[in-house]
Amino acid sequence: MNWLSRLLGNEKPPLTPEQARRLAAWRALPTPAPRRPHDQARYVVVDVESSGLNVNRDRLIAIGAIAVNHGRIDLADGLEIVLKQETISAKDNILIHGITDDVQRGGVPPAEALLVFLEYVGKDPLIAFHVAFDNTMISKALRKVLGFKLDHGWADLAYIAPALYPELRYQCRSLDQWMKHFGIGNFARHSALADALATAELLLALRPRLAAKKIADFHGLRDTYLTQYRATTPHSGM
Repeated sequence: MNWLSRLLGNEKPPLTPEQARRLAAWRALPTPAPRRPHDQARYVVVDVESSGLNVNRDRLIAIGAIAVNHGRIDLADGLEIVLKQETISAKDNILIHGITDDVQRGGVPPAEALLVFLEYVGKDPLIAFHVAFDNTMISKALRKVLGFKLDHGWADLAYIAPALYPELRYQCRSLDQWMKHFGIGNFARHSALADALATAELLLALRPRLAAKKIADFHGLRDTYLTQYRATTPHSGM
């Protein structure tokens, strides 16, 4: 089947022995308990930039991530990494995220970039705004390059925020609208790291309502996300 994999572009490049060792070490990490209180947990807030919005056709270009450690944003604990691109994204796409053709060509080889991301995250829970896109793009790259599916807990603030603030569910739909409501700035909108930081600040802005509803841990965050998703997404099947 090797010829078919090559023809379809599904054959992943071989990992070096050192990369294989690092991947095995990451797989062996223990999964933190999902009921650790927020002030005792580490969450990783993630945002991605891609060559477009079609999850089937487009490619992962960059990952930005910032840790919320024990209830505080840890600015020293962040990651922004550009994956080396063999095909540069369209000019209109570059105008959105600002990752130029030279930066894309000079990015980190995909296997190395994804290993760095996994090592940064560890097994800690992941949070994003519109999880489906970020999760799909990262998972697709991991399957193609490292040959496995990411099986991680995610929570989506695009559903958690309106669940906590139902009075705002019609006027605040996008990340920009929630940022404006809470007075959150963004030093470089559509930069993966800047958007991850803004999402992390949104998470902290939600703390009063989280406390009022006794949502004290990631298990509660994920339950709130999934309940709101099912309630607002026809035929979600989740």
